[in-house]
Amino acid sequence: MKRILLLLLLLPALAVAKVPDEDDILDKIMDTASPFYYTGLIMRYNAGDLTLTDEDYHYLYYGYAYQESYKPLNANPDLDKLLMLASGLDPEKPNTKTLEAIVMMGKDALARDPFSPKILNLMTYAYGALGDKEKEKAFHARMMGVVRTILDSGDGLTDKTPRHILMFDHAYDVMSVEGFNNGKSRVISRHVEFIPFLTSYSIGGKKRKGMYFNFSRVYWNKPEGYTYKRDRTWQFNNLKPRHYK
Repeated sequence: MKRILLLLLLLPALAVAKVPDEDDILDKIMDTASPFYYTGLIMRYNAGDLTLTDEDYHYLYYGYAYQESYKPLNANPDLDKLLMLASGLDPEKPNTKTLEAIVMMGKDALARDPFSPKILNLMTYAYGALGDKEKEKAFHARMMGVVRTILDSGDGLTDKTPRHILMFDHAYDVMSVEGFNNGKSRVISRHVEFIPFLTSYSIGGKKRKGMYFNFSRVYWNKPEGYTYKRDRTWQFNNLKPRHYK
């Protein structure tokens, strides 16, 4: 599973990056005549619209930074509860009541972080295990749309070509989807952090030490004196969501 995802997901990262252009994003998501008008896009996203394109996801993800509900420095207690539920789940023989609780808690957690690959992955697994293949596929499509958007924003191989994220956790989630074992991040500039690999990886014919991420949006409206505490991480492939072609 990890190998398949790694091979498929590295392709966009090696192509021409679609670096977020803030003027373009703001113009498109605010224009009621635009196909990327945010109200319409987010309604389609929340409805599980499978026709959303990668371009739609670009404006959905980065356009979220301009919404009042975007509060990346606020705690997400529902995510903590969700991870506690998932940690006690047996992937081979999942308990139905626990799965249903994951779905309910996941909906609440998504209200605070609607583009979290981690939460979307858990929702994908839970619905699949409950036998709801339609919603399983819809949440999987959302997760992959978000992941591709982040991968498309930069190759992440240098501090000049970082991947752009809305939440710190999203960087770890994307690396987990790719199959990378990573260590603790360190900030190297006002806008960029570096997340090292724990094992050696060859990307683009060269050995790489880690990946770079632009986290500037997280601190656009940082409260004075605020100190960020990272949430716990979650390994995607513990629950092995179905891979759709």
